Amino acid sequence: MINIVVVNDDGWGTAGIRLLAKEMTKLGHVTVIAPEGARSGFGAAITVAKPIYLRRVEEHDLNGAEVYVTNGTPADCVKIAREHLLADQRIDLLVSGINHGSNASINTMYSGTMGACLVAAEKGIPAIGWSINSHELDVDLHWLQPFLLEVTRHLFEEGIAPRTCFNINAPVGEIEGIRWTRQCMGHWQNELAPLQGERPEDVLQAWQLAGEFVNDEPAATDTDIWAMDHQLLSITPLKLDWTDYGSL
Repeated sequence: MINIVVVNDDGWGTAGIRLLAKEMTKLGHVTVIAPEGARSGFGAAITVAKPIYLRRVEEHDLNGAEVYVTNGTPADCVKIAREHLLADQRIDLLVSGINHGSNASINTMYSGTMGACLVAAEKGIPAIGWSINSHELDVDLHWLQPFLLEVTRHLFEEGIAPRTCFNINAPVGEIEGIRWTRQCMGHWQNELAPLQGERPEDVLQAWQLAGEFVNDEPAATDTDIWAMDHQLLSITPLKLDWTDYGSL
């Protein structure tokens, strides 16, 4: 039986990680370690200015999985799993998600879900991140459920190359197929909306995160964004090496 670590960035108890953990128990022994609350947008950030705590969750319905929560980040979760929880065992696979919100295109850079996968790849652990294109915590996941075990098992058995991981993004609703994709070139605009209401006297201005995603190559048919827009499950391989070799 293989050892699987399941993490996320939405926090312990959300529907995405609970479904993912349950499906992964069909593939191997699962250890869940997740932030105690939302850590979206943390990327591969680590906790450096305060202690990191770990608690065990005794009561859950995750088919025999071991469950832990921490005040740290998704990246911290990977490090804790590797260096402490499973220090004397081999971690065969890390699965991150299911993230509530797309991690396609430029969102990959900000994603705590994929940050955990990149840290796992750095540690030599095969890793797969799962996301769905909706921020609603009660989004219908039943269309995605049949793919979780099937695709994860296939990628794991085929082998994940060293220092790489997979970024999988699902559309909302019925999934009509699977597509290998590249990361779409895109950007965010109008990202900060003025915060309405009272604020401390010494605060010059206050904002809240907003924004609109812009697809910089809308005609391209080989991207993760195009796949989701056409009700396809997008699988994008990512590498730790960000070097632009063409510029050397």
